[in-house]
Amino acid sequence: MTQPGARAGRNGIGDALRRTVARYPDKTALIWQDRAWTFAEMETAAFRIACHLRDAGLKKGDRVAAFARNSDSYFLLWLACCQSGLIHVPANFGLTGPELRYIVEQSGARALIHDAALTGAVDDVRDVDGLEFISRFDGGDPVDVLKAALSDAEPEREWDVDGDDFCQILYTSGTTGKPKGGLMKHSALLAEFMSCIYALDISANDRCLWSLPLYHAGQLHTFTNPQMLAGCTSVILEQPKPEAVFEAIETHGITSFFAPPTVWVSLLRHPGFDGAGMDRLEKIQYGASIMPEPILTELRERMPGVQVFNCYGQSETGPLTTVLRPEDHDGRLTSCGRTVLNVETRVVDAQMNDVPVGETGEIVHRTPHLITEYWNRPEATAEAFEGGWFHSGDMGKFDEEGFLYVVDRLKDVINTGGVLVASREVEDALFTHPSVFEVAVVGLPDPKWLEAIAAVVVLREGAAPTEAELIAHSKASLAHYKVPKRVIFATELPRNASGKILKRELRVLYGGGESAVSAGAA
Repeated sequence: MTQPGARAGRNGIGDALRRTVARYPDKTALIWQDRAWTFAEMETAAFRIACHLRDAGLKKGDRVAAFARNSDSYFLLWLACCQSGLIHVPANFGLTGPELRYIVEQSGARALIHDAALTGAVDDVRDVDGLEFISRFDGGDPVDVLKAALSDAEPEREWDVDGDDFCQILYTSGTTGKPKGGLMKHSALLAEFMSCIYALDISANDRCLWSLPLYHAGQLHTFTNPQMLAGCTSVILEQPKPEAVFEAIETHGITSFFAPPTVWVSLLRHPGFDGAGMDRLEKIQYGASIMPEPILTELRERMPGVQVFNCYGQSETGPLTTVLRPEDHDGRLTSCGRTVLNVETRVVDAQMNDVPVGETGEIVHRTPHLITEYWNRPEATAEAFEGGWFHSGDMGKFDEEGFLYVVDRLKDVINTGGVLVASREVEDALFTHPSVFEVAVVGLPDPKWLEAIAAVVVLREGAAPTEAELIAHSKASLAHYKVPKRVIFATELPRNASGKILKRELRVLYGGGESAVSAGAA
């Protein structure tokens, strides 16, 4: 029996947005190209899209895959799913057709909404069982997200959605080579948004720039949603090209900007950096991969008045778990900070005992930010939550003051430019070439990508393909960001006594040491 106060205490993401709208109805919330939305207009547009999706036959709990680059309509679709109880399934817009097909099939999506420019990959999923319709964000049939958002229809605003309902399946790479879909509740993300607002000093006075992909948890859940709920005015870019970033900061008076290290490097190396109004920024954040200490030092020197935040976590934890705040950077540039408001973190040995301060162990978390499970992957779920804590797969250590340092990873996942790529997936693609006898894929230090995907290949007897040939072969089945930057030919691969390939030795042999590790919001 429903308790009398249940409706009054309801708390989904849509309810949180409603509270923000009540505070700032006429304030500009969102700017995309030549369109601007006030908070009230943004909420109404999202309700219109929700009604549009319902009228197309979707119901609470159905999965809706979103396959597109950044735009206002992409974010409005996310809000519409939150308001109506649909489960949003973001897909990396760089996926090939087979990769997209896996996510659509594995999630059981009933609808796929995409950019017109991505039709090629979409053609590979048109016959997926259970996928009832495919539409475009602009000009689609039966769903036209942008047309619904811009209509003058008065939408239904009361929907039966609460904190215990699911709102997203976020796919993340793993050592199996196939992405796992983390199933997230409204309540989990709201707890994470609260942690972000508190730890990152997010204020309604901030003017924010969103330029990283909105399919990525780091952008969407560490910055986009917390900033929206805090009442910030935000500008969306399709992608973080230096010229576009500089223009947006100058034109819109941006004061807060998040980017991974690869983007910060591209901005610092651009001749327009010093004249682009970057000194007007008050807060900058970095994450998604480790920030090289020389780059961080240069950033702080060239922007001496800015507050700098380092964000660390992974998709399964919302993603934020720790923050290195501005006042904590001096003397700790390689730390990822202390735990945020709603996270408890330990560093443990194989028996789940805490290791002494300064010693290395696996990083594990307890937090209401967590996924509930990996969608239809019970064994992976049980492994990740063994012992009642979430196992991050990262190795780290605490110092005496409780600052966390990530020093290694357990899993062979490569963090290239802030995007996680499973080495097994790349290896499988290369193994299909008739000349390849053995292959091991590792991340090697790189000045641009931080970790460049490198394939160490042992050829079949008598075979003699070129590096370019093997790279071209991998492009046929992998998204561009998963394609190896290097192919290294070897006569054999190092193994231990049980026959396991020692990838750490490959990193040392070909990269001069251990590869970079994740130290940013995944």
